[in-house]
Amino acid sequence: MAKRKRKLQNTKKTFTVKVPAANRNYKDTVFRMLFSNRKNLLSLYNAVNQRDYKNPDDLEIVTLENAIYMGMKNDLAFIIDTNLYLYEHQSTYNPNIPLRDLFYISNEYQKLVDKKSLYSSTLQKIPAPNFIEFYNGSTILSDCTELKLSSAFENLSGEPKLELTVTVLNVNEGHNAELMQHCSTLKEYAQYVARVRHYAANMSLNQAVECAVDECIKEGILAEFLSKNRAEVISMSIFEYDKELEEKKLRKAEYEAGFSDGEKSGHKTGFSEGRESGFSEGQSHAAIETARRMLQSNKFTIEEIAKFSGLSQQEVETISSDA
Repeated sequence: MAKRKRKLQNTKKTFTVKVPAANRNYKDTVFRMLFSNRKNLLSLYNAVNQRDYKNPDDLEIVTLENAIYMGMKNDLAFIIDTNLYLYEHQSTYNPNIPLRDLFYISNEYQKLVDKKSLYSSTLQKIPAPNFIEFYNGSTILSDCTELKLSSAFENLSGEPKLELTVTVLNVNEGHNAELMQHCSTLKEYAQYVARVRHYAANMSLNQAVECAVDECIKEGILAEFLSKNRAEVISMSIFEYDKELEEKKLRKAEYEAGFSDGEKSGHKTGFSEGRESGFSEGQSHAAIETARRMLQSNKFTIEEIAKFSGLSQQEVETISSDA
């Protein structure tokens, strides 16, 4: 009996949190569906961390199943080797990921910790957090960059008393070759996304996704996964790509609204500054603000800021001279 009890205590568990039920219209992403598979997730972890774990059961899944952002479930959270990893996939640039991850990790710790023990004289140990974003949007980013929570702090003086750093890995085809080499599933996922975008430039989105799926199956790219989940993958891919386009339209609308307000008031807003300094209409306020923050940190070169923000080096130099 004692042996059986010890065995049960050592069994890996998958935790879920009871939160309000998610709307059934909320969708997984293809990335999340693909890497919800423990074997694929372990392969991705090994590639990112240069480890060689063999047993997928070493992963303790702690994903908050009903954590929703913009209608999509994007997070993958797991514990391995006493560390907690939060993997996030994004197809559009978002500087607010550190703040979102702060909310998410707070919920994770609330779930993992016995709240009563927080009032004891014994230090409550928690797994060390690690935050990774896998980015495959169309905005040009370097292979590896960082987003910091402190970039959002207003009037920060001295070292931030609270910090959270997200490592952003560009997983578009042609980027992070070594990472792709060590995780074939990630490499093939990047190839699939590239096919969708290629076909979407010349045909309807529905046709583009179907052509990409059929071609990948034929060429052995995610063949088993796509064959088994064809209908669901097509549905999710259309939803994802639509979402990406909608977010781009939203940012363009924000830009145009900001520029219009600046013209009416006669003041130089971030938007009107961009126009008067020779910025193209497509350069968003978010990109300009990102470049300003990076310049203020004195930690990045003009070239690095240009790659990360999507601005040209000349535009970054203009922002620098105006600061």
